[in-house]
Amino acid sequence: MVKGKTSYKPIDLSKLKTYSIKDRKNLVSVRQFATFAPPIKGFGKFINSLPKVLAATSFNKVVEAIVKARKRDRPVVIALGGHVVKCGLSPVIVDLMERGIVTALAMNSAAAIHDYEISLIGETSEDVSCSIKDGSFGMVKETAEAFRVASAIGVSDNIGLGRALGNKILHDKNKFKQFSLLANGAKLNIPTTVHVAIGADTIDMHPNVSGKDRGESSLIDFKILTSVVANLEGGVWINMGSAVIMPEVFLKAITIARNLGNKVENFVTVNMDMIQHYRTQTNVIKRPTSLGYAITGHHELMLPLLRMAILSAMNAEKTK
Repeated sequence: MVKGKTSYKPIDLSKLKTYSIKDRKNLVSVRQFATFAPPIKGFGKFINSLPKVLAATSFNKVVEAIVKARKRDRPVVIALGGHVVKCGLSPVIVDLMERGIVTALAMNSAAAIHDYEISLIGETSEDVSCSIKDGSFGMVKETAEAFRVASAIGVSDNIGLGRALGNKILHDKNKFKQFSLLANGAKLNIPTTVHVAIGADTIDMHPNVSGKDRGESSLIDFKILTSVVANLEGGVWINMGSAVIMPEVFLKAITIARNLGNKVENFVTVNMDMIQHYRTQTNVIKRPTSLGYAITGHHELMLPLLRMAILSAMNAEKTK
């Protein structure tokens, strides 16, 4: 054997110490979540008063594209990262789902984890800077167990991870299910997919979780989302708070859609985030379409503003 080289075997996770989510200190609670007002009379005048330059122009173009898409029964898809859920914006998105404005949701596994925990205890987001010091970060039992069960069902029933999680939340009658994007996706029969990154999610640290089921159930979700993307002509794709996973998923989905002969050429893409990243710029705004817009700002401000602008514009359309 060459000196200095070591042979490694997969680490044994069976002796990991886990604990109940009920004993965890969380940073986010549904008590902090957004509420929303009904359409405000005259709000459209405020939007129209914005200067017709730069970000204000892009914002109005996005609102116009969403209203136009739904008027023509074309899809409006939100792809989101975990921060959007942690910012308390699930009620805003659920409202857009219930109104038939958002027709599909896709999320990374972090968003799904936060969504499930919110549905279960009305709280999420542990203090990582503290829990990583003693190795307790990500070690709550209930979340991993829910994903284990849902992943297996997602494969056996061929429904994917997102629908299986949503069904489980509804079946178990989780106390705060009304705040769950996954549960509302299942209830409303809206495609709601989860896209995992093996080794990047806290779920993968638990010994009882099957990588085979996790991967296969998420692959089913990817295929479901690709069917959605194949029908995106005339629609809108909104990437919200995902810098890497969802932009990469979108690029692969649209490649498959076009490879299979689907016309996906004329559609609008939007990236909404606090800062603009390389992959969101290239994989969302520039490469897939000539009609891409970047809206920079905090989710907790920009999404409620976008919702109200959409509703005002739709009401204006009705009165014409």
